[in-house]
Amino acid sequence: MKIRQTLKRIFLSLLVVIVIIAALISIEVLGGQPMGLFSGSRPDGLGFNNGQFKPPSWKPNTVSSTVEKSDATHYIAPIAFTGDAKDAWKKFIGVVKSQPRATVVTENEKYLYAEFKTPSMGFVDDVEAALDAKANVIHVRSASRLGVRDFDANRKRVEIIRATFAK
Repeated sequence: MKIRQTLKRIFLSLLVVIVIIAALISIEVLGGQPMGLFSGSRPDGLGFNNGQFKPPSWKPNTVSSTVEKSDATHYIAPIAFTGDAKDAWKKFIGVVKSQPRATVVTENEKYLYAEFKTPSMGFVDDVEAALDAKANVIHVRSASRLGVRDFDANRKRVEIIRATFAK
């Protein structure tokens, strides 16, 4: 009899946990405004210093144009442009701002930092860009705050920005 009562309590406890998780996911998906349960916190060390962004960790959820090309997991080419650097930078900023769920946090004449939030669970990715007018490129870095794998979301994001910028 005691075993039966214990099993019943365990079952009810698990049921309560499942209902709470389902409710939170429903709020995230249907609520329109993610609660940010998985947003993480802003990383330290952001910025463009001495021609470099913060180096990626071992995790394959970051791409950067300032790592060695031999680092195929993390390397992505910078975004090239022709013409006036100021015009290219202005266009680039417009492209980033036009992306879904993008919030520009820092913007100046040579550096941009934006946060991209996923629509359902509220995961946040950090995107940085820096204008290198002498080389006619815009360096980029896109990184997930949480988790290990991103299923190439950061690489795809940069490629979408690159394609939109090229139009």
